[in-house]
Amino acid sequence: MKSIWRQILQYLYIKKRDKSEPLNTNTKLMHGMNRISIIVFLIAIIVMLIKVIRHYL
Repeated sequence: MKSIWRQILQYLYIKKRDKSEPLNTNTKLMHGMNRISIIVFLIAIIVMLIKVIRHYL
């Protein structure tokens, strides 16, 4: 579970990447897609929370 959070922090540039890990074009593209999907997911959660809060006010 710890490695999942570490990987998410690396995708979002919050934690620096380990220099010993290999990095090629496919890995860069995969990390880019993961970064986009995490950001879209967080935006969707925020929109849902705003809708729920507005509904109950």
